[in-house]
Amino acid sequence: MGTILTGAQIKAWKPDQLPDDGLTPLVRARHRMEAAKQWTPWQLIGRRMTIGCVALEITQRCNLDCSYCYLSESSEALKDIPIEEVFRRIDMIHAHYGPNTDVQVTGGDPTLRARDELVAIVAYIKQKGMRSSLFTNGIRATREMLEQLCAAGLEDVAFHVDMTQQRRGYASELALNVVREEYIERARGLPLSVIFNTTVFPGNFDQIPGVVKFFVRHADVVRFASFQVGADIGRGTGRARATVNPAGVMQAIREGTGAELRFDTASAGHAKCNSYAYGLVVNGKVHDFFNDPGFVREVIATSAHLTVNRASRSALWKMVARYFLGHPAIFWGVARRFAALAWYERRNLLAARCKVGKVSFFVHSFMDASTLDKERCESCSFMVMTPEGPLSMCVHNAKRDDYLLVAAEVKRKNKLMYFNPATGQFEDRMPSKIAVTLTRKNARGRAQTSVAN
Repeated sequence: MGTILTGAQIKAWKPDQLPDDGLTPLVRARHRMEAAKQWTPWQLIGRRMTIGCVALEITQRCNLDCSYCYLSESSEALKDIPIEEVFRRIDMIHAHYGPNTDVQVTGGDPTLRARDELVAIVAYIKQKGMRSSLFTNGIRATREMLEQLCAAGLEDVAFHVDMTQQRRGYASELALNVVREEYIERARGLPLSVIFNTTVFPGNFDQIPGVVKFFVRHADVVRFASFQVGADIGRGTGRARATVNPAGVMQAIREGTGAELRFDTASAGHAKCNSYAYGLVVNGKVHDFFNDPGFVREVIATSAHLTVNRASRSALWKMVARYFLGHPAIFWGVARRFAALAWYERRNLLAARCKVGKVSFFVHSFMDASTLDKERCESCSFMVMTPEGPLSMCVHNAKRDDYLLVAAEVKRKNKLMYFNPATGQFEDRMPSKIAVTLTRKNARGRAQTSVAN
């Protein structure tokens, strides 16, 4: 454990400001990892990417009541920020991190935003040369909506499904596979990379291997499965971690895949925050693609300049072909490994009609608000774009209202106006104070709010 931030230090922690140093975003990212002592041969930040991802919160409204909620108690009382402010934050993401940045369009649940505005937001991210991902609980993410968003440039859809959401009629994590399968079918055949997010907590930890087996069975569509250890940020009704920790989650994933997956071959950000494994699936049997760290890290070093198009397999294979032409030693190394796998799994390969799937497994450990590690915050790869600039997600979770209860400056009809998120009104003057008053708790623990200015 490193230096733990005090309450005063958390309050004083400010979003990153864009330095006028003449450096590229990639070089600045490398310097940040070096300063945090996270610059290793397997570090992707500063080598392949400038940041892991940036969350763009376009609404605070949600249609579920999660026991591990990361929203503010004030969130349900707040109106959606104007689309002009959303566009300004997209511009800030591009200025800080450059093209090809992964932007998580999130909330609340972003599908609660007006459809035409959601489409416009995705289109603007595409216009800026960045990649957008829709992060949703899936309830309103219909096939029609996904098709419309794909046309606007959406590249990923990340469905969050787990028992913390308290969906009625589902008594266990495995019972929720019915919901997951419905969402998979909605996205099947679309030019999207399909991701599933699962919060891991004491109430579902023992069922994680079964959830992993489900993802393996659907590796023809599911490309990425993220498991996030629930954290205590001072809100919600269920915050116990008990014995749930990243190492235990990784072992549960290994149990579900039946493979000794390595989670330390590649990294993005701090090693205590993120762990990543890559599995090849042959007729339901998983093989560790990262079982030779030295070779994988050579590939990372020689392919750092490449831009991966996750939504188009044809574009991806063209990129891979060009890369192999320029790196014949890497090609033969990959060919030898695949030949060995093909021979070892020849019966399963024939049964699968020579189809090989893949699914990535990711374990993310959010920090409790009371134990924010300074070093981890400084090397964060998961940022939130606040009105003032990007901020580590864990720090943001600990002080959300500092960035929610502020007015947005918007130019309307050549006049500078101030959007009050508590009233949803545009005002001529900057509000002196924006606040919501908590009045009572509902039966499931969520605060009901009223507006006070």
